[in-house]
Amino acid sequence: MTSPRRTVPPFVQLAAHPLRWQLLTELACGDLRVRELVTRLGEPQNLVSYHLRLLRDGGLVTTTRSSHDGRDTYNHLDLDRCADLIAGAGPALHPALRMHPGAPSIEPRAAATVLFVCTGNSARSVIAEALLRHRGEHRVTALSAGTRPKPALHPDTVRVLRDEFGIDVGARVPRPLEELRDQRFDVVITLCDKARENCPDFPDHPRHIHWSIPDPAARHRADEDPYPLFRATATEIDTRVRHLLPTLTAHPKGSAP
Repeated sequence: MTSPRRTVPPFVQLAAHPLRWQLLTELACGDLRVRELVTRLGEPQNLVSYHLRLLRDGGLVTTTRSSHDGRDTYNHLDLDRCADLIAGAGPALHPALRMHPGAPSIEPRAAATVLFVCTGNSARSVIAEALLRHRGEHRVTALSAGTRPKPALHPDTVRVLRDEFGIDVGARVPRPLEELRDQRFDVVITLCDKARENCPDFPDHPRHIHWSIPDPAARHRADEDPYPLFRATATEIDTRVRHLLPTLTAHPKGSAP
């Protein structure tokens, strides 16, 4: 008697192709444009774009239009979605392989120093700095700065960190990136497409990561409350921070996660 044919789990279908696996691996390190993926993989653009579309259709990859150059788009890997699909793939093979994904953890080894950069240092990079400090506790040193810092934090930055995470940044003042040019970091993360193009080099060649996250202060209409956008932005940054933490001590400086 032959066994009934079983459907291959979605993640296995998507990730099994060698080129798609390479794309997933590259995007797990940060957001990238198609031309950057073409260079890293050494494959034709039409082939890379085709497989990216399959990953988008499968819900693993999303795209955002660059806020610096509207002709560009950044590709982002949804690691939470990957975790859910991987957890569901095990039981399809055998019930004993059921996984229960939890929050990523960080090993208490040598502390990593991380710099977050955006343009104004009034919203995204401040939120990222505060959340990494909060989740990393004493094991991570987090700083943030802006290429063109605003005079003060956006009030909804203060509000969202206080109301959603219990973090007080009311006394924080935006910091110019120039103040940190000579400081050494293990990882430099840009959260703004424009800041990525204007981010200087730092001593000792830190690992560079890009998170293409639109500025919540620039996205709302004049007649609408911007706070929901700040809350959504903080939620996205918190998700990325949770997935960043295990890579900070698992890999030596300058290597990709």
